[in-house]
Amino acid sequence: MRPDESPPPDVLPRLVATDLDGTLLDARGEVSAYTREVLLAVEEQGVPVVFVTGRPIRWMESLWESVGGHGLAILSNGGVVYDVATHSVRRARTIAPDVLVRVGELLRAAAPGTTFALERTTGFAREPDFMPRLHTSAVPGVPVAPLEDLVDDRVVKLLARHEEQGPEEFWQLAEEVVGHSVTTTWSSVGTLVEMSGAGVTKATTLADLCAELGVERSEVVAFGDMPNDLALLDWAGTAYAMENAHPSVRVATRRTAPRHDEDGVARTLARIFGL
Repeated sequence: MRPDESPPPDVLPRLVATDLDGTLLDARGEVSAYTREVLLAVEEQGVPVVFVTGRPIRWMESLWESVGGHGLAILSNGGVVYDVATHSVRRARTIAPDVLVRVGELLRAAAPGTTFALERTTGFAREPDFMPRLHTSAVPGVPVAPLEDLVDDRVVKLLARHEEQGPEEFWQLAEEVVGHSVTTTWSSVGTLVEMSGAGVTKATTLADLCAELGVERSEVVAFGDMPNDLALLDWAGTAYAMENAHPSVRVATRRTAPRHDEDGVARTLARIFGL
């Protein structure tokens, strides 16, 4: 469905939940001046905007000021609820060390050549052969060791990478092999599977947060573009897939927002709230 044909929400939202990359952020990975203006106008109407992203804490520092420097964010695909104003972790949904080790063993047996990295509440750690999106080998202080030596009780996301398999093929394999122990998803253009604790998704963490805030599911409007947003979009009372979204996301929603690099979230919110 074209963005200008999408039906309005059934009820006026009391909370906005939006993904970042490929959704709220523009092609440069930034918040445009127009988008920031709209987000602030929405919050001035008493409607909180919650950023719900696969990004870890360390990838958010440059964005806090751009989005107002306050409120709450759900990071690491639901693994962390972060207080933006105090720059502190409000809640962490971690993966047990023994589960991490077992998942690593199972995936390596099913797909030899798999390498791992960890997102912890205290930062990033990786195996020697793991090649993440950013050149962490040049970043001082990043622990580098075999997975078994890196695990602890602060891990909120396990990353598995394979250099020879396709992204969706590897995700499907991971789901078959370890989906009973962790929640698997995929949000990257590369072959990188993201794993959270069993039952931990953007949706389950947002549901808990909304319960605390007294916001009903029907009063939430959500935006996303990749498979790791599917649970969030399915849970929210009103869901918009971005025009640039992955085909699986477009199929799963009945509403479409303009492209992320055309201020799609902001333009849709402006229409919803009469800004």
